Amino acid sequence: MKATPPRISLAEAARRTGALMRRGDPLPSAAAEQPRLEDITECLFFSPGDGRIWLNDQRMMLMHTRSFGSLRRELIDALGLDRARGLLTRAGYESGARDAQLVRERWPDAELVAAFMAGTQLHALEGVVRVVPVEFEIDPERGHYRGEFLMEHSVEDDEHISAYGPGSEAACWMQTGYATGYVTGMMGRLVIFREVECRSTGASQCLVIGKNAEAWGDISEDLRFLHTHDFPGAGSAPAQPQAVLGSGVLASEASDQMVGVSSAFKAACHMLHRVASTKATVLFTGESGVGKEMFASMLHRISPRCNEAFVAVNCAAVPETLIEAELFGVERGAYTGAHVSRPGRFERADKGTLFLDEIGTLSLTSQGKLLRALQQGEIERVGGTSTLKVDVRVIAATNVDLRAAVKAGQFREDLLYRLDVYPIHLPPLRERREDIPLLMSHFLQHYARLHGRKVAGYAPRAVKMLLGYGFPGNIRELQNMVERGVISAEDGGVIDLPHLLRREQLGSDLLLGVSRQGALKPGVLDPPEEPAAPALPLLDRLADSATGGVRLPDIERELITQAVQRAQGNLSAAARLLGITRAKLAYRLASLPGAAEGQAAAAPAAAGRRRQLSR
Repeated sequence: MKATPPRISLAEAARRTGALMRRGDPLPSAAAEQPRLEDITECLFFSPGDGRIWLNDQRMMLMHTRSFGSLRRELIDALGLDRARGLLTRAGYESGARDAQLVRERWPDAELVAAFMAGTQLHALEGVVRVVPVEFEIDPERGHYRGEFLMEHSVEDDEHISAYGPGSEAACWMQTGYATGYVTGMMGRLVIFREVECRSTGASQCLVIGKNAEAWGDISEDLRFLHTHDFPGAGSAPAQPQAVLGSGVLASEASDQMVGVSSAFKAACHMLHRVASTKATVLFTGESGVGKEMFASMLHRISPRCNEAFVAVNCAAVPETLIEAELFGVERGAYTGAHVSRPGRFERADKGTLFLDEIGTLSLTSQGKLLRALQQGEIERVGGTSTLKVDVRVIAATNVDLRAAVKAGQFREDLLYRLDVYPIHLPPLRERREDIPLLMSHFLQHYARLHGRKVAGYAPRAVKMLLGYGFPGNIRELQNMVERGVISAEDGGVIDLPHLLRREQLGSDLLLGVSRQGALKPGVLDPPEEPAAPALPLLDRLADSATGGVRLPDIERELITQAVQRAQGNLSAAARLLGITRAKLAYRLASLPGAAEGQAAAAPAAAGRRRQLSR
């Protein structure tokens, strides 16, 4: 009798041989491992009573293909072929990246082939296309990927041909975007898919090929459709020297490019383009390290002032006694040591842009003087008697809640209104996880060039850690980790956990995990879930005082109630705490005795979340 081979993890499979399927070969047997199509189908939950459909913890929707075709045609007619293609490619990328996250979280120990094939099964389950593998070679350990796939029954193709007939351009834009997003999300580095045959061009079938970005050579055309905006002004204007005080500016080549495809990133880019041509004051808000300096610099570079100076000041790095002199300048003899007159930042930014970073750290006195300069367009040097007119566009940034600071008496309300003309919020990296693989690939290539290193990619456990980590330092932290990894890794090797993390983060045993909140914790990656509370105290508490026995439904109701309360009414989060699917939790919650009371207890938290979403 033939022995069944032992089941191994994704990382172990990669270390041994990777995954290989040559043209004409049957699909490797590992594809029969979880997640199978039936496993994925179990994650699909219909709730017709309240008008919602769920795929695990992601809300889905059904749409008539003809309605999608009409929308697609109107996009092409209104925006033009290139812009419509970019929009649909990015929508497909985001969908693929979200499905990759679903597979990583739902089946963390999936076999290599099964994990990658789950993307094709999800795409089929979602009614978009049937994907048939022709050949592939996958080795996450070396950061290597090459795949060739047939696409059958493509909705996008059907609707394009119905609207326009056969033409000269491939039309499966969302599908190629999805494949790029899914495989990039699984590999942790940019993998580009191209459609080399398409029914929309008269071919008998649709064929896509995916390879590592560097294996394609020139990928500028591919990236053009992945980027929300081309930022045409950025390439035409000469780079301006940045006046920097302290260390608040990420003034490096790595931060010159806008990288991202997430909804939050795209929304910020659209707002940036809308306000760039105006003179309006812009206030960037967000946590430290989210890229406020990068967005401010890009705003200047695509504005009509791009050929003038961009001057940046980190307000937190300037002592209170010197901030007025730095902003407005000094006349000779104004104070001891002022031997010569010198212009301030406002004068140096005349006709250009002044970026005031961490503006919430200014004192009330400095705020008052800044307000006058903004309102009047006039400044006076320290120790001076004459008034100087300046034409400056002010961009401000803060990582604190200025409205809360106003209520606390720490920030002037009139200055807030003057700055908050056009606010742009930049979300933290943990809320735009679709961008992490792109940023990982971008920073890897940049620092490999900068430091003259050759690095093959990331080890699988490093990819898993980076994609699940909470990044309290946001993009700046990811940037620093990747640079450290490029320097620490062996030439020709891959970046592993010890290369990315500091010694105090790793600990002596080099074992590390990521908590549900995305924080680093001791122990192996993805340890088995532990029960929320010891079983014995729970049994003692629920035991009947008369008989000493305990009923199983009471235990189940208690666990479910506690999980829902801990998750503040979020059934998806509660299901993860219990280690079951959302659909199973919803079913059990509805069937338990006293379910109405449990649902009523969760209702206030759920209502609070709905109010937040509606704002």
